[in-house]
Amino acid sequence: MGSLVHLQETVALVLGVALFAMQLFALVDCIRQRSDAFTAAGKRTKTLWLAITGVAAALGLLSITGPLSIFEIAAVVGAGVYLADVRPALQQVTGKARGNNSSGPYGRW
Repeated sequence: MGSLVHLQETVALVLGVALFAMQLFALVDCIRQRSDAFTAAGKRTKTLWLAITGVAAALGLLSITGPLSIFEIAAVVGAGVYLADVRPALQQVTGKARGNNSSGPYGRW
């Protein structure tokens, strides 16, 4: 029974570290973006996204050993929204997007 508990703790720790790495990546990426790109992309201000990703990274650091807590879930949602919605919009505005988003493998949709 002790080995099962050890396995669960190891899996939780690996998950916590992976989620913290995602939150830290979101924070660093947000720091590196230009302030005017946020408004040009039609998103909230850089200050707000710095606060969201900063709090997410702080909660992630505090929740490394308990990645299924409500605070960690909120932190993952905050960083996930930035990475899935804001970051691609910023890349489009700044010209750093990979490929043309409106085309598939065989041309335009």
